[in-house]
Amino acid sequence: MRHADDELYPPCPPDLSGMLAASATHTLAWRAAGRRDGVPALLIHGGPGGGACPVQRRLLDPGFYRIVQLDQRGCGESRPHAETAENTTADLIADMERLRRHLGIARWLLVGGSWGATLALGYAQAHPERVRGLILRGVFLGRAREIRWFLSGMGTIFPEAWGRFAGHLAPAERGDLLHAYHARLMHPDPRVHLPAACAWARYEAACCSLIPSDSWALPARDPAALALARLEAHYFIHNVFLGENALLAGMPAIRHLPAAIVQGRYDMVCPIASADALRRAWPEAAWTVVPDAGHAALEPGIRRAVMRAAERFKTLR
Repeated sequence: MRHADDELYPPCPPDLSGMLAASATHTLAWRAAGRRDGVPALLIHGGPGGGACPVQRRLLDPGFYRIVQLDQRGCGESRPHAETAENTTADLIADMERLRRHLGIARWLLVGGSWGATLALGYAQAHPERVRGLILRGVFLGRAREIRWFLSGMGTIFPEAWGRFAGHLAPAERGDLLHAYHARLMHPDPRVHLPAACAWARYEAACCSLIPSDSWALPARDPAALALARLEAHYFIHNVFLGENALLAGMPAIRHLPAAIVQGRYDMVCPIASADALRRAWPEAAWTVVPDAGHAALEPGIRRAVMRAAERFKTLR
């Protein structure tokens, strides 16, 4: 199936879906689309807590790939919603492997952006024999400096968005944004946690694209905002359940795997320094810097680079 260089593939609804029991607490929603006997590709969503996005299936050729998506614990259609118990990086990696076995897939291509890139690296390092290759976008390595940048550094570029983000809190709380937001997001009263969730999600969304847009604004009680904000705060306050530089230290296990790294030059959510650190640890990976893009997956230059990488990966065996 061919596509113009600047166009996505046509919409590709899933033809198979289900709910997978992951623990006594969590049941996970998954779906598969595209060619039934195609090369398996797992699209790993961002966040944590972002949920799988249907439009991202259009980055891959449905006439060649068997496209699999999984809503990670606590988000999307997985249940319970916005649950932080039994929700760690190791749990999510185990869930990916659980789904692979459930679907009878021997090896798959991993395609992930932002937090999805974090999980792709973590899964590949844990199960390198199950991975055909990796396409990574907007790299996040889970280091303390990256979390600090998200919470305060982005304000040097987006002071208006950061001002609204910090301004949601009382002045006495603004010295420690993460703990203050975490306390509100974990509060049982929706009158407390929902406004905090929307303030967090709006801040992130406002900083995602090279050209900010009001279309990112979320309704005041959007349930997706709660999963995104609560789970991001949960992971950040626990240093994403990874040791500092753990993913870079684990690179020897996967340097033999084919990989492509796509990074927006002006990515403010996950600045290019992290992708560059990964590139230096993985010189064999194909490296594409999109000169006129931020963080969002569907910015024209980002999506073109990801689609080109997926075309090159068709030759993998």
